[in-house]
Formats: sequence, structure tokens, C-alpha cells
Amino acid sequence: MRVHALEFAKQEMIRLCHSALDSRTLRYELLKRLQMVIPFDYVYFSTTDPATHLVTNSVMIEEPPSWLMQVFLENEFLQQDFNKFSHMFKNRQAVSILSQATGYEPRRSPRYHEMLIPMNMEDELRAIFVTDDACWGSFCLHRGKSELKYTSAEANFLAQLAPHIADGLRKALLLDSVFLGNLPDGPGVMILTNDLSIMTMTSAAEYWLMELVETESRDRQALPLTVRSVIAGLKAVESGITMNAKPKIRLHTRSGHWLMLYASRLISSENQGQIAVIFELAQSAEIAPLIMQAYLFTKREGEITQCVLRGWSTNEIAANLHISSNTVQDHLKTIFEKVDVRSRGELAARIFFQHHQQ
Repeated sequence: MRVHALEFAKQEMIRLCHSALDSRTLRYELLKRLQMVIPFDYVYFSTTDPATHLVTNSVMIEEPPSWLMQVFLENEFLQQDFNKFSHMFKNRQAVSILSQATGYEPRRSPRYHEMLIPMNMEDELRAIFVTDDACWGSFCLHRGKSELKYTSAEANFLAQLAPHIADGLRKALLLDSVFLGNLPDGPGVMILTNDLSIMTMTSAAEYWLMELVETESRDRQALPLTVRSVIAGLKAVESGITMNAKPKIRLHTRSGHWLMLYASRLISSENQGQIAVIFELAQSAEIAPLIMQAYLFTKREGEITQCVLRGWSTNEIAANLHISSNTVQDHLKTIFEKVDVRSRGELAARIFFQHHQQ
């Protein structure tokens, strides 16, 4: 019966991944099914910007302790530890178990001391969801001290699901967007102290903060995980741990708008290390690479699609890319199939108006 239950759960989750659900609904539904075959006591399931691997949105079954997410981000970006998401991606490791990685000596892990023990948890299972070298999300399952440690069989079960979950998260970016409400004029700016206390913010920043609140029960005074993530990216750059020039995140808000978040350090003799977080509507040039990645375009297909969006003819595309007109037509046929359109006009409408128009 156990084998049949696992197979049924796997097929049900694969079906969900290919059911054109929005990202949040998909993640909640997957966690419901997963809980029945791989028990866990705490979870956070995040989507990520594939360009920077910074968190764009996170769902959790229950409200986290107020300190938890900050400790998690500091561990992930600023500390040496086992099973870091960045290391898993680099090593092409879809699933990892903390107890196994530490040789069943979890006290070797700073995360075990700083997160698991205070939460009365004993083990941790992590997964990343990657397709075509792009990471679309990750999750972390914690299991309490009263339960058995995670097993290789459970890790293998998740590893079989990981490509399907990645595909589901990728496709969720391509769903039609519904734009609601009046938008603020201009970018929003929020100034924080180094300990992330809010000093001041513009009305536009306040608007976007409300858009980024993770759950209805979350403390409205707390910073969303997305904001904390981009700040953690800034601190990692300042510490020399990563070489990303400017920590930034591209994300879809609840109302369907594409938003860019940046973090930078204010430099003056008076600000004492203050941090500025900037919120602004993403421009098509920033979103186009993400959308094309989500459609699984090759580099050449992406270049040709950009040319189509500029209104270039087949001959103009061929001349600028130094390829033949027949090659352009062959690529366009593949592009149309991937986007499920039949003409250049439909392609432009699907990519520009559906994903770029604000």
C-alpha cells in the first residue's frame, strides 16, 4: 500500500504542476499532497528570480517567528554552512538532507544551532527547482525532534518531482495578469537603519510594501521576506561573498504588476550605514529576458524575439544577426510553437501586452 500511495501522490503532484495554476495556489496545493507522504512540521516554499536567486515570494503553512526569516537570510548569504541553496545550484544537487550532509552530526551546522534548535526541530530537507539551468524556486522542510530523520528514499521521491515543480513555477510566470487599482506616481524609496528598522518611506514605497505582504496574518509592521532578501544580497556584496554588482529582484505583485526592487547603501558622514530600498515598475527591457527564459527560448530565439518586438522584417533580422532569412523563419516557427501563437502580431501581443504592459 505504501508504494501505491507514493506513486498516486507523485502522479497527483505532477498533474498539479501541469495544470496552469498560479504560483501561490500551486505551491499550497503541492504542500498539501506532500505532507501526506513526507511529513514535516514547518515549511517555507519560495519562488526566486533566476538571474539573482533572490526570493521573490514565499508561502508558509503557519506564521513564522518574527526572528526566523532574518536568521535564515543571514545564514544563507553571509555564513558558511551545509546545504546552502547557492551551493546546491552550483553542484546541481536537487535535494539535500541536513543530517546526512553533516554525517549525522547536525551540531556542525550553524543553522541547526540558530534555527532548528530554537524551533524544536531536528532535521531539514531542502530542494531547488531548476530547469534549463534556471532556478525558479526552492523549499525547506523542517521535521521536529519527535519524528525520524529524513531518509534517502524521501529525497529520491522529491528529486523525481523537482523538474515538474520547476516547470510548474516557470509556467506560472506566463499566466495572464490582471492589473487592479491605481498605481503610485514614480518610484518608491524606503530608508532603513542597518538593523532594518524603518526610518522613513515615501507613499509609493508604502503602497508597494502592502503589495508584498506575504500573508494576511503577517505583522504589517514587519518587512516582507522579499525586501529582506534584497538587503541580504546587498550585505553579501559588501562582504565580498558574491560579486553581483547590484542586488535586485524582478517579481510579480499580487495585483499583477511587474516590480523591481533594488537595495543600496547610503554614503555620507551622517547616515551611519543607512540602507535605501527602491521600488519601481519594471520596464520591458528588464522583464523581457525573464519572460523569454520562462518560455525556454534559446539565446538565438531570444534575440529574434527581441527583433520581432522592435518591428524588424525577416531581412532586417537576418542582416543584423548575420544569418540567412530561411534560418530566421525556422527559428520563428519554433518560437511560435513555444508561445502557442501563429503570427508575429500574436507573438508581440502575448509577450509585450500580456507581460510588459502596466
